[in-house]
Amino acid sequence: MAIPQTFIQELLARTDVVEIVGRYVQLKKGGANFMGLCPFHGEKSPSFSVSPTKQFYHCFGCGKNGNAVSFLMEHAGMTFVEAVKDLAQQYGMQVPDDDASPQDRARAAEQRQKQATLNDVLEKAGESYRKHLKNSPRAIEYFKGRGLSGEVAKQFGLGYAPEGWRSLASVFPSYDDPLLVESGLVILNTDDNGGEEKRYDRFRDRVMFPIRNVKGECIGFGGRVLGEGTPKYLNSPETPVFSKGRELYGLFEARNALREHGYVLVTEGYMDVVALAQLGFPNAVATLGTACTPDHVQKLFRFTDSVVFSFDGDSAGRRAARKALDGALPYATDVRSVKFLFLPAEHDPDSFIREFGREAFSRYVSEATPLSRFLVDAAREDCDLNTAEGRAHMASNAKPLWTQMPDGALKRQMLGELADLVQLASRELTDVWGVTKPQGLESGTRKARDGTSRPYGGNSGSGYAQKPRPSQNPRPGRALPASRADHAARLLLSNMMAWDSLSGEDHAMLCELPSPHGPLFVWLEGQLHEHGALAWGALREGLRELEFEELALKLMSGPGADASGETPEESGQELRALLNLMLVDRLKLMETEALQAVKTDPSALQRYRELQDRRLALTPIKTAGSP
Repeated sequence: MAIPQTFIQELLARTDVVEIVGRYVQLKKGGANFMGLCPFHGEKSPSFSVSPTKQFYHCFGCGKNGNAVSFLMEHAGMTFVEAVKDLAQQYGMQVPDDDASPQDRARAAEQRQKQATLNDVLEKAGESYRKHLKNSPRAIEYFKGRGLSGEVAKQFGLGYAPEGWRSLASVFPSYDDPLLVESGLVILNTDDNGGEEKRYDRFRDRVMFPIRNVKGECIGFGGRVLGEGTPKYLNSPETPVFSKGRELYGLFEARNALREHGYVLVTEGYMDVVALAQLGFPNAVATLGTACTPDHVQKLFRFTDSVVFSFDGDSAGRRAARKALDGALPYATDVRSVKFLFLPAEHDPDSFIREFGREAFSRYVSEATPLSRFLVDAAREDCDLNTAEGRAHMASNAKPLWTQMPDGALKRQMLGELADLVQLASRELTDVWGVTKPQGLESGTRKARDGTSRPYGGNSGSGYAQKPRPSQNPRPGRALPASRADHAARLLLSNMMAWDSLSGEDHAMLCELPSPHGPLFVWLEGQLHEHGALAWGALREGLRELEFEELALKLMSGPGADASGETPEESGQELRALLNLMLVDRLKLMETEALQAVKTDPSALQRYRELQDRRLALTPIKTAGSP
């Protein structure tokens, strides 16, 4: 969808960033600005400032900054287009779409109105369920028996649907309102002849868990039966506002904790999520009665670069994990982490923590199975690797898994490991699969596992060329731009697809650079969300009359602009090495700040050590004779 830049500028001119941020962060007037606790990192004293005059937010602790659109993208996990549409709806503006017909625009407007109405109906039902909870000793006793506090119950909006077939008739003026059926709250049955209609509440005598989208709007419910009835768990059906394959229970409540804890824990049920929040793991979410999908994984990676799937250790848990693997593989880039946690068969996360404690569960999480190992386990299942037939079977199993992975170092390492196990060279394995081999599988030598050097094509080889370590310098014959920020901008203007390989840390560092570089990177990322990867010619048109147009033109016409003959892989390696150097510089500054803070806050010493370890891990190891 193409959204004109003029519309975005007009939208931001009408938007009050204080109002938008204030819906998610408690703000207090402090001089000319408003202050609050930063929603992007944990802190005890306010360092998050929102300026009503500049229409800009900035955190002096973590450096996050931006406007109303970037806040919704960062905090609510929206895409650029979703954030623009959300703001436009709030301020009564129609997002223009040159590609849409008047009929399509009218249908879209009608759909948006329908969704807003359904959200209101569901919110009203949720309020009723919360009131009924206060008057139900059985429901209160159930939650207390699971160890839940009133605070957690309030945070998740827990409630109770009373007994009776038509309890919602006392909540809504018309029980025959079609919206009650369309929202999934009421079931409509007719007799076999299509005659008499019967309406009744979907949820009866169940504790209720409202399901919210990333904006906090109620889009459905999950209900657990009290006692021994069936089904034990019941979710809302698919509706215009609720899709099980895209939504995750608890994501709205967990979004801040994901950044603080550094990973998301994906569980199998909403009771797991609420119980884990009570026990000190507020970074948990759950799928909603369906297998984990690529849409789920993509949504999670908007908030964190590390996902841990938690499953029971029984056969059902293994099957669920296998489906989650398929959903995660397309997003398994080199800068992301995906792990699989298998608890003992007799435990779920709640019972495990209560029996063994938080520390034991944290160790289980840290020792979870990496995606690479689980992929190999899935491929070799039921394969006897002592026979040629078993190895061939494994090669066949591995192909659909490996081909789903995005190109990068992890995919290449997996090719080598799989090739070793089936006793083929990497190029032989890709020939068997009938897929294009990644670049770098050329003739030469490699280091075998026993430490000897073998030529490529050996039966136990991975087939990877030993390339020199990429440096911050461009390819020979091309001049280096004036600064590292210039260099990064030139690389990303030349190859927008490189954004997909960057981590959240990379994005934050680039977008927080001083003007004009930071705003250029913010704009460039927005263009990718809005239009996909564009060539420089298309980007050039969008830059006209923007504050950073002059910088971009200079970079793409001056030293370092000639990228002819450079492959996307080479450009990506160059960018990765450059960003590592920029991260090292950034971490050095953060170390200095942490060390100064130790004088007043002894706990800052741990922060300093973590930053130092992170910097050292990024710093290239210099060998004798190296510059």
